[in-house]
Amino acid sequence: MRIVRNRGITFKLIALIFAGSMLVFALIMGMDYMVSRQIVLEKVKSNAHYLTEATLNRIQIVLASIESATRNQTQYVEWERGTREDLLLLVRSLVEKNPEVYGSAIAFEPNVFNAASSCFAFYAYRCDEAIQTTIFDGINYQYLYKDWYQIPKELNRPVWSEPYFDEGGGDILMATYSAPFYRALAQERSLTGVLTADLSLSWLQQLVSSIRINRTGYGFLISKNGTLITHPNPDLVMNDTIFSVAEARNSPHFREIGRSMVRGERGFAPWTSIVTGKEGWLGFAPLESSGWSLGVFFPEDELMEDVSRLTRNAIFLGLAGFLVLLGVIFLVADSITKPLRELYLSTVDIAKGDLDAELPRVRSLDEVGQLTKSFRHMRRALKEHIDQLTEATAARERIESELKIAREIQMGILPKLFPPFPDEPEFDIYATIEPAKEVGGDLYDFYHLDEHHLCFVIGDVSGKGIPASLFMAVAKTLIKATALSGLDPAETLSKVNDELARDNDACMFVTVFLGILDLRTGNLEYANGGHNPPLIVPGRGEIEFLKPPGGSLVGAMEGIAFESSRMSMVPGDTLFLYTDGVTEAMNEHLELFSEERLKRDLTSLRDQPIKEMVAGIMHEVHHFSQWVEQSDDITMMAVKYWGLP
Repeated sequence: MRIVRNRGITFKLIALIFAGSMLVFALIMGMDYMVSRQIVLEKVKSNAHYLTEATLNRIQIVLASIESATRNQTQYVEWERGTREDLLLLVRSLVEKNPEVYGSAIAFEPNVFNAASSCFAFYAYRCDEAIQTTIFDGINYQYLYKDWYQIPKELNRPVWSEPYFDEGGGDILMATYSAPFYRALAQERSLTGVLTADLSLSWLQQLVSSIRINRTGYGFLISKNGTLITHPNPDLVMNDTIFSVAEARNSPHFREIGRSMVRGERGFAPWTSIVTGKEGWLGFAPLESSGWSLGVFFPEDELMEDVSRLTRNAIFLGLAGFLVLLGVIFLVADSITKPLRELYLSTVDIAKGDLDAELPRVRSLDEVGQLTKSFRHMRRALKEHIDQLTEATAARERIESELKIAREIQMGILPKLFPPFPDEPEFDIYATIEPAKEVGGDLYDFYHLDEHHLCFVIGDVSGKGIPASLFMAVAKTLIKATALSGLDPAETLSKVNDELARDNDACMFVTVFLGILDLRTGNLEYANGGHNPPLIVPGRGEIEFLKPPGGSLVGAMEGIAFESSRMSMVPGDTLFLYTDGVTEAMNEHLELFSEERLKRDLTSLRDQPIKEMVAGIMHEVHHFSQWVEQSDDITMMAVKYWGLP
């Protein structure tokens, strides 16, 4: 995809049209192949049905004629007590009149035809294009235990035997149709013997082998027990069953088809040739009279040769057509994109900074012509904009330089050396500020009023930027000057309020917390001018907000009176002061850091030195709002009282 994206419009146009055409052609060819394949399959299925039925009918006609002739002869034997010559003539006649019959026998029950012989049978069979007759006396051929004799005797009806090799009789592979006959003896109808007609399997093999489907298709016949009666592979005939073949191939599919065939079902299913290993389909149907089943294999590749050939020809013609189409697309695309290429070459020079580069002549008012006119207008506007931008950039650089100087001045008026009083072990103090913009409106300060009193202050000016920073500098200066005059915190804030409110046309104000700590006793006198309540972190016990909460804002209006409050700090207590930039810091879910979170985080940091305590809270605030830009100044101060040594 990257190669295509980096190519020109001509290439993309050719590639996309060609790819789209190829996709449509592939879909059409795929659908055509699938439909053609389905049509061929339907025809194969129909042909399999007709071919199977025709072959079955040919076999059935022969079997039916054998069955009919045999049953007719049994009626004659039942009504007529023929002599030896008559019975030999009877079986000879059955063989002569039915070319498909290899041999015929009349086998009697013991001591029925000849009281002196336990077994007696007449047999006629084909030998070297002649018909021979013989007599079995039960010694040279024990027929009483043969399936062709025992099964019809037990079932009392004519049956076809399973194929077998008749050793001692016909000495060939055959299947026998046996019909029992009866006579009235002692006023009872009892079995007298069995009359048979033998069908040579070589005849069936020739008939089934005559089935030809293309070059490698074939037919085969299985018995009602699954034995292969005929098959192109002679090694399988009478040696294997369809189930043994399935077992050898480990094929449940073969086994399931074998079950369907021996159950006398009809079907059409995928099949792999046992002879060639080719894939294809097998049509199968039962031979009703004998219980046998005929299968006909249709090789897929040979059946699909015509479809494949037509598909290959269509693909060849389609590719030839696509080459012609590719040439036409190239000519059309080139005629469309040539003006764009000329415009591109001109705009490259403009992009390099040559705003005087010539653009192509507008030959028409199509999209390319309109684009060229737009580039002419853009070039003029760009020249004007560059001139304006140059002036604006210079002005902005001057402002940024001035803001940088203002930030340095503002940060310079705040104490930044810690610890500030290393020789005074009675207390420890630490503060930090982080403006939201180049300059900010937060302030903090601390200084000695006398040898035993420390004054500290923290504040937050309304607004942001330069106005807030100027108001902050004025407020800080006024607070320090007023506090050094010896006034208490409330009087200091009242006097500073009146000074700031006078001529305050901008209506700005500042929140202030001012405290004076007696380093000898730990007594703290403080006043709150609308500022966030500090937190008292005792050496032992629960962290609490300092009460009362903030009073009126400083500088909002003249004449406001402030109140001083008092508390005692014991050694180990810490006073934590902050601006609303801490508690109102916001995360990506628009949630505030909050006073509750501040109190919880201070609890986990209470045993840390005050510098690490302040740094820990700053880290928590930054982590909480890491995905949101800082919107307010963040200022914190911590005062820890140790007491006199």
